[in-house]
Amino acid sequence: MLITTSIYASGQNKIDNFFGLVYRGAITENIKGEVTIHAVNYKLDGIEIAANVYTPANYDPTKSYPAIVVAHPNGGVKEQVAGLYTQHLAELGYITIAADASYQGASGGEPRHTDKPQNRVEDIRGMVDYISQYPGVDNNRLGALGICGGGGYTLKAVQSDKRIKAVATVSMFNSGEVRRNGFQNSQLNTIQERLKQASDARAQEVAGGEIRYSGVASITDEEIAQTTTDLYREGYEYYYRTHKHPNSTFLYTTSSLLDLMVWDATDQIELINQPLLMIAGSKADTKYMTDKAFAKATGTTKKELFVIPGATHIQTYYVPEYVNQAMNKLHEFFERYLETTTNQ
Repeated sequence: MLITTSIYASGQNKIDNFFGLVYRGAITENIKGEVTIHAVNYKLDGIEIAANVYTPANYDPTKSYPAIVVAHPNGGVKEQVAGLYTQHLAELGYITIAADASYQGASGGEPRHTDKPQNRVEDIRGMVDYISQYPGVDNNRLGALGICGGGGYTLKAVQSDKRIKAVATVSMFNSGEVRRNGFQNSQLNTIQERLKQASDARAQEVAGGEIRYSGVASITDEEIAQTTTDLYREGYEYYYRTHKHPNSTFLYTTSSLLDLMVWDATDQIELINQPLLMIAGSKADTKYMTDKAFAKATGTTKKELFVIPGATHIQTYYVPEYVNQAMNKLHEFFERYLETTTNQ
């Protein structure tokens, strides 16, 4: 198991965390009678998936529990914000799972950092496969939570996977739209040029050449300070400074754009007929994606948009004030729709 050192945004002293978790209040050891973390591995389409399962305090495998699968942000891993929300949900009595995406983190798959939407959606289905067989899980009370890019992929997964009875997103990010159009539609004039670059990258891979990558491998403090958008400036601080994890990276194969740029989380979103909760910060420069998806989700009458006053996108990952508001709303939502099998 990975051993790493973390430092929190609050400026606390560094602590050794056996589980590699990098968020405030992370489990450092399993204690009888408290929430427990289980490092697990399973195969998905021939790829070894690394995941963490959290069980509630005084977990009894002979009893029946609701369960929630949690999908991490783009570039993230299960030890960051996904783990924070997964742990908090377990504290509320849910059996939860967060897995590293295939080709990313501690999961297998080559080439590394492949980031294709179909893989990320299948990862969510794979978590459902695994947790539905876990002792004590009531398959009629299974929910899903997606954060950032994981939110967009979760919206796509639940369009067809009706094993998921209720779905929520936090700071949803529509990866396909942004890779195609640029953040806040800033790259509309270069779509064809970037598609050509992706095509050339794939041709080079097929010919046995070097794999090309897009994204950010490292960044200086000066470059962070000069970043104008909150999402990326605060994201760089989160992923490269305050909540850095060795398995987390902003890189993805350039050839992945062949799939990303023709994909959209909101395509056929009307197929979602499950209860839907979408959470976003009022100051998030990504909120336009949540607003658009929520408006297009016409297939469910049980939907709610919850806005956290004052929060930016990245602040919903770790700032206690905003995380607590999101968790209170998630608790209300999942308690309502996963409490019985007759709520839908």
